[in-house]
Amino acid sequence: MTNFNRTAPLLADIAAHFAEETQAPAETFASAFTETIDQVRMGRAEEVVTADMPGAMDAQLAVELIVTTLFDLLRDTRLETIAERLAWGLVHSFHKVAGQLDDEADRAGCQVRDLIRSADGSEIGTVALEEAQMLCQSLDEARDAVACMRDHAAQMFHAETGRPWSSPRATLVSGKRTASVIAATDYLAARRQRRIDEHAPQGPVVVFSGGQVWEDYAQIWERLDQIRARIPAMVLATTAQDKGCDAIAAAWAARSAVKVIAFTLDRRLGNRAGFARNEQLLKLRPVEALVCEGAGLQSHLARALRAAGVPAHCLTLAGQRRAVA
Repeated sequence: MTNFNRTAPLLADIAAHFAEETQAPAETFASAFTETIDQVRMGRAEEVVTADMPGAMDAQLAVELIVTTLFDLLRDTRLETIAERLAWGLVHSFHKVAGQLDDEADRAGCQVRDLIRSADGSEIGTVALEEAQMLCQSLDEARDAVACMRDHAAQMFHAETGRPWSSPRATLVSGKRTASVIAATDYLAARRQRRIDEHAPQGPVVVFSGGQVWEDYAQIWERLDQIRARIPAMVLATTAQDKGCDAIAAAWAARSAVKVIAFTLDRRLGNRAGFARNEQLLKLRPVEALVCEGAGLQSHLARALRAAGVPAHCLTLAGQRRAVA
């Protein structure tokens, strides 16, 4: 909680605090709602649209209003206990649509690639290529805007409930793609590189793992904040569980704009799947690690990190913090 200085003008303190709290979301919305092309087409059968993007500040305020109004409506009523479930669904709807747009953009990118390979220099082929590229760029632009709204809705969910929102599966990935290109080949190359950077980001790797039963998200967020203060360009490598510690870490990464590499289990390996995943994490040559108490796999990972000389920290369910390194 922020403590305002009673000796200074109260309104000035409030204004400064409000500016500090809203600056980062405002900058994010301004970037996500920037028009990257003059015309858009959201589907092959749809007409070309020349309308402007929604106002960035309008979009930000609308997202806040949607989430907070739901909680205000149900507060102190017999439906108050289901407000969190409904709000989770609101955030998830943004998440689901962002994923759908991402998939559609990928399919459009494949069509652009096919048209480049079959280009014969004809006017018909050129027009088809331009239309396919417009569709791909339009979907990318829309996806970035919806993902931005999802991330902010997740922040509002956390502000109202005190708990981080996390997706039911996969890792949240958002951010502007390079769209200011001329040739379709250049656009595809830029788009492909951006996808590589998003899903295999470069930077100092911090390994994270923990059990599926964990309530104290603040303890994890505090320790991750401390690590990020030391390693600003960190990339978080997690064990990709959809609840508990990994979900809390994924929500922290979304809030903190930290890239995530999610290592899922290879079920074909049977009982060795978890240990093989731990070996993959060690191959990343992490610079630091945070392991929360869980099952035997977490204990195995902590021992392996210690043996490899990786500075690591352990959080226990009892709240007792002890150094592993």
